[in-house]
Amino acid sequence: MKNIVILISGSGSNMAAIVRRAQQEDWPRRLDAQVAAVISNKADARGLQLAREQGIVTAVVDHKAFPSREAFDAALQHEIDCHDPALVVLAGFMRILTAGFVQHYADRLINIHPSLLPAFAGLHTHQRALEAGCKFAGATVHQVTAELDHGPILAQAVVPVLPGDTPGTLATRVLTQEHRIYPQAVADFLRHAH
Repeated sequence: MKNIVILISGSGSNMAAIVRRAQQEDWPRRLDAQVAAVISNKADARGLQLAREQGIVTAVVDHKAFPSREAFDAALQHEIDCHDPALVVLAGFMRILTAGFVQHYADRLINIHPSLLPAFAGLHTHQRALEAGCKFAGATVHQVTAELDHGPILAQAVVPVLPGDTPGTLATRVLTQEHRIYPQAVADFLRHAH
């Protein structure tokens, strides 16, 4: 069975979309894959409760409990590796990961970013897209490399920027597409994983 470990920091809406798709499409039977665990760096992340309600193993590795980024990443890596992951999915995980951590999961670590990469890497993507006068925004699923918000693109979705959009209205429209393309990209990855 190919194990998926999902990392979250907040509401876990992308994690929930992946879990829903796994159930609807019977990934254990059809893809020999399952969401094995959901791990957060915040004990109060709403997504943890949601995962527990689905009977998924959860864990918290609190970044504040560690003296350095390296120490946190080592503890996080230990927790993830308990589940022998075929794929590690960043779903609103708000920590910059060290190069060593990224290297350890090379070719099996993916992220979703709320812009059409390579445009607007980093934070405040919707605000920046509006300020730049973009006619389109969107979301990108990509493999994670040591460089932030770079790495091979696996999937993208485009949404129009509408007159009167605020960062909030644009974010909501983009998130709807994230919930569509992220589960699909995970399924596609698992189909091709050995």
